[in-house]
Amino acid sequence: MHRRIVVAGGLAGAASLPAPNLAAAQPKLRWRCPGSFPKSVDTLWAVHERFCHRVGELTDGAFQITPFGPGEIVPALQVMDAVGGGNVECGFTPALFYFGKDPALAFGTAVPFGPSSRHMWSWLHTGGGREILREVYRDQGVHAIPTANTGAQMGGWFRREIRTPEDMKNLKFRIAGLAGMVMTKLGVVAQQLAPGDIYPSLERGVIDAAEYIGPYDDEKLGFSRIAKFYYYPGWWEYAPSTDLMVNAREWDRLPQQYRNAMEAAGAECWHWVMARYDELNPPAMRRLIAAGTQLRPYSREIMLAAYKASQELYAELGEQNPRFRKVWEHWDRHRLEQVQWFRVSEDPIANFVVLASAR
Repeated sequence: MHRRIVVAGGLAGAASLPAPNLAAAQPKLRWRCPGSFPKSVDTLWAVHERFCHRVGELTDGAFQITPFGPGEIVPALQVMDAVGGGNVECGFTPALFYFGKDPALAFGTAVPFGPSSRHMWSWLHTGGGREILREVYRDQGVHAIPTANTGAQMGGWFRREIRTPEDMKNLKFRIAGLAGMVMTKLGVVAQQLAPGDIYPSLERGVIDAAEYIGPYDDEKLGFSRIAKFYYYPGWWEYAPSTDLMVNAREWDRLPQQYRNAMEAAGAECWHWVMARYDELNPPAMRRLIAAGTQLRPYSREIMLAAYKASQELYAELGEQNPRFRKVWEHWDRHRLEQVQWFRVSEDPIANFVVLASAR
């Protein structure tokens, strides 16, 4: 009897002990996190804020990250440079903005005729994508955590209709990443502009057309007030991923608990923002069309010309850059296998539901 009382007392005492204070057991850190997307684009700004907030929650407030908009401490297209150079600890930016430093960086975001969001997640996290990209990022001084995905994007705003590849020639088009190089092959004058610079450039006639994300963000940025033809699909950014980039030296010094918190927050945010866009884009599209936007598909002729130019570009870059070829071949094997699987497993039911729902 005496032994039972002691044991019960011991258990009761253990139950009354306060929960361990994880924050007290880890160093308190305060980091800055500039981003490439303006606060007016509330979805991508919201996920930037959400990531920083979640890391704080997951570390009991010990690891605080403060988000900053473009230009507040770092220009929109210089975030990776600032992170890699150690001027800030981390930043929220898509790798394709920096493809001029290494074309293989584009695979961390999106390349023309690339995979869907599910295929992209599969390649990055179970197909070896992050592993094969790690040295690409490390050469820029950063560790990358996939943190956002917009899902399939639209094909851009044009002042006039585009029916054939000939209509693309000499068109001044704001477009980012390797897609700009593909467009150049089609005779387009491609320009990479920071998101906040697109509207004024379109308004002043510096550019004739611009692509950005999709109906919800494009509506907020007002592109329909200047260019009424809205094209689809965005074949260059089927499922673009945006990274939370961490200075490589800072990442190596982080306690494992903090690394785990950043990775967990990144995975949660990647899916959250994609679901958010899926919810917001359909009603935004209806509003745009009701207000006079003319929705147009790219012609099959343009799509085939763009696909051919994309494959030519990948082969050319692979000849010039062995690492690009290595990443491209790895990515392409995964892409083709997924396309064949989805052709059997999901595309038929998706196509049937579209047709059946239209009756």
